[in-house]
Amino acid sequence: MSAEVIVVGAGLAGLVAATEIADGGRRVLLLEREGEQDLGGQAWWSFGGLFLVDSPEQRRLGIRDSLDLARQDWLGSAAFDSPADHWPRRWAEAYLQFAAGEKREWLRELGHRSFPVVGWAERGDGRAEGHGNSVPRFHITWGTGPGILEPFLHKLAAHREAGRIVLRTRHAVEDLLVEDGRVTGVRGSVLAAEASARGVGSTREVTGEFEEHAAAVLVATGGIGGNQELVRQLWPAELGTMPEQFVHGVPASVDGTGMLAATRAGGHWIHQDRMWHYTEGIRNWDPVWRGHGIRILPGPSSLWIDARGRRLPAPAYPGFDTTSTLRHLRTTGHDHSWFVLTAKIIEKEFALSGSEQNPDLTGRDVRQVLSRIKPGAPGPVQAFLDHGEDFLQADSVPDLVRQMNALTGEELIEAEELERVIRARDAEVRNPFSKDAQITALRGTRKYVGDRLIRTAAPHRLLDAKAGPLIAVRLHVLLRKTLGGLETDLGGRVQREAGTAAGTEPLPGLYAAGEASGFGGGGVHGHNALEGTFLGGCLFSGRQAARGILVDLR
Repeated sequence: MSAEVIVVGAGLAGLVAATEIADGGRRVLLLEREGEQDLGGQAWWSFGGLFLVDSPEQRRLGIRDSLDLARQDWLGSAAFDSPADHWPRRWAEAYLQFAAGEKREWLRELGHRSFPVVGWAERGDGRAEGHGNSVPRFHITWGTGPGILEPFLHKLAAHREAGRIVLRTRHAVEDLLVEDGRVTGVRGSVLAAEASARGVGSTREVTGEFEEHAAAVLVATGGIGGNQELVRQLWPAELGTMPEQFVHGVPASVDGTGMLAATRAGGHWIHQDRMWHYTEGIRNWDPVWRGHGIRILPGPSSLWIDARGRRLPAPAYPGFDTTSTLRHLRTTGHDHSWFVLTAKIIEKEFALSGSEQNPDLTGRDVRQVLSRIKPGAPGPVQAFLDHGEDFLQADSVPDLVRQMNALTGEELIEAEELERVIRARDAEVRNPFSKDAQITALRGTRKYVGDRLIRTAAPHRLLDAKAGPLIAVRLHVLLRKTLGGLETDLGGRVQREAGTAAGTEPLPGLYAAGEASGFGGGGVHGHNALEGTFLGGCLFSGRQAARGILVDLR
């Protein structure tokens, strides 16, 4: 086959772009460094959350959303503040229009369905004009990450059968070919075949070399979250120092290779220090990749304390403001923090991110989903209680503190002081009103029917024996997403490093999508993300890049 377009990377963005280009009648060569078992990349492991605006699911739950409110939230969170934000701003507006418009119907036509209860993620910093979602917008895919991938994998199979897409796995693109200022192809190594499980680190044994040419090359290789050396090199100064101890939310294969190759070819990687790392990471007791961590998707009730037992300040509450919390924790002098909670809280408020941690939603098992309302922690959460090294249980504060200090190997927490903090918090739940901002926020979340029914425990004292036992969960920083990326216009065209006197200028022949493009434009999220926007950014940027390529190949 003589390919007209080369797509590098078979994650969600690459699959969307490749199949859309093939839909347009063009021949595509899809190159993937891992094996065929890893098709879909990080999307397969995801919880499947999608950002939608004023959806039927929201309206049925009494949520009043609008494009204007979503725009207010996005811009308040992004805090665009740089001349380099020209394309990110335009991508943000285009994506908001997409999320409030055709996104849901386009996906439904492909067979996508959402869980009826809309989640409320990143509740914000407490300011109407600041960071955060004013309303619930986190639409969980029925089938989680695999459910999002399913339509595009079906399309890929059909296009491969028809000969419009050729997929070559174990092909590691290392450099882009440039002739007369235009990207004309790729060069790299053929890796040894390996039948490892999805996500497991694969051999980098080289068995050959390859070189391919095409009129257009699209980079969709993901970000840098699995490359701890590069993350450390680019770590943002505003977040202090990078922790020495952390967990990985992505495999080592998410290493920035495609972004670096595009930069060497003359593409412009902007906002290199903009990242999105979570503060509620736990070590996976059954790891798949190196340092495998899982993120807790917490409800609002847990008491969050630092490594010395001091309560975190507003807005550093569970599920409210990720970046603000990370910024504060990096000033404490320690790499870990703690949730202190009860069995009553964990059984209703703890969800774990990831398709494999939610077998009921992933398997589309209605009966198993309904079992979540029964007493007791969900099965995957109970497995961490039983086997996870970061989970501790006790009937008293002194016993809990003894275990916490033993786990860290340092006498960092004083039982008497932590009990004082807990009792002060508990005194605030005796009335339906409180000066404690977290308790006030907790009561506010329960006014939303989705949170009250399946997501938020009724306010109670942590030292109430009927709610016990007490639980402490050690939390780690979890390396995850790259918010900056290759600067692209609305057609996915990568901009040149130097630009022009009038502004930016595309590097002919080169396109980017997904996390490699900062999910569009080189940084559509700005400084903060609203959650549910990463998979949607892969969908939208993949489609936009495909359309840009089809226009340019006419």
